[in-house]
Amino acid sequence: MTIRRITHGDIRVGELLAWDVFGENGALLVRKGFLPSSDVQVDNLVERGYIDDPAVTTAAVPVAEPPSVLRLLNHAVAELEPLLHRIAAGGGSVQAELEQVALLVIQAVDANPEVAAACILHNQQAAAYAVRHCVDTAVVAQIVGRAVKRPAGEMMAMTLAALTMNVGMLRLQDERGQLSDDEKALVRAHPERGTALLRQAGIADPIWLECVLSHHENEDGSGYPRGLAGDAIALPAKLVALADRYCARVSDRPFRKPMLPNAALRDILLEARHALDAQLGAVLIRELGIYPVGTYVRLLNGEVGVVSRKGLNSTTPYVQSIIGPRGAPLEVFLQRDTRGDLSAIRDVLSAEQVDTQIRMDQVWGRSALP
Repeated sequence: MTIRRITHGDIRVGELLAWDVFGENGALLVRKGFLPSSDVQVDNLVERGYIDDPAVTTAAVPVAEPPSVLRLLNHAVAELEPLLHRIAAGGGSVQAELEQVALLVIQAVDANPEVAAACILHNQQAAAYAVRHCVDTAVVAQIVGRAVKRPAGEMMAMTLAALTMNVGMLRLQDERGQLSDDEKALVRAHPERGTALLRQAGIADPIWLECVLSHHENEDGSGYPRGLAGDAIALPAKLVALADRYCARVSDRPFRKPMLPNAALRDILLEARHALDAQLGAVLIRELGIYPVGTYVRLLNGEVGVVSRKGLNSTTPYVQSIIGPRGAPLEVFLQRDTRGDLSAIRDVLSAEQVDTQIRMDQVWGRSALP
């Protein structure tokens, strides 16, 4: 017999297993032909499982484990913060470093866009809003930009713009809700101020600068600073604006409670009538789903869970139940397909309404390791 550990290279969600899988004590865990339905199931089997692989005659070649999306995005936040402060102080020579931060975001979305979107809802305490919000916006802009097949160069410029869009008002974003008249004026001026600071820092990319300058313009011409309307607003700037407004709505801030994700998307849909591009708004909802990954929900059977991945359509995602119907936390999370009658979603809940704490890796496995 050639017993070896099962690896992430042997098992994938949605693919039939080619071996029986045994535990360390020899007990059968799952039979050949088992169909893993979630990343958590895959991670559990890789952590505990062994297979008899007659094709192996020497030591198995190690298989690289998937990167943690959560770690990549936290790294991006940590690297971005000093760069933004350097720009705000009038410093330069930051483009190469900012491009490395953008690559971290791109790598995270490459690895798992659903976990990247979940981080927006479940990783809000990782850093102050001013910096974290820029990384969140870059994630959503990447997701929507890919869906509408924007070219790679434009996607990079747009991502860099999302990361730097608020450098002109950096100190105001984590302060109290009530602003003075001078502070309100600074907020209104921040697209132009931010663009000027970026030019001073040596940034010359026209798409990047245009996105920063135009991310508060509205479709009907009611935005600022130039009152542009419709096609006069560059498409990458529209993508940044859309991502910015969604992420701002679902973020917990000292002076404002977050909106429920489905309510934030409904708000975006309403705003698309005058402020946002309606077609891009529809793409955002299609890509994130009516119940975005990471949303807390109550099911018809009384269980409380978190949306773990998209389903076959936008209204029926997969859910990991974390609290049983009688209100007790579950030791083992249960996957539910919300197409089922009793597993259908009844309510969307806020984090405050969910009386238990979870780690992201409990739901999304190794792709969300801290």
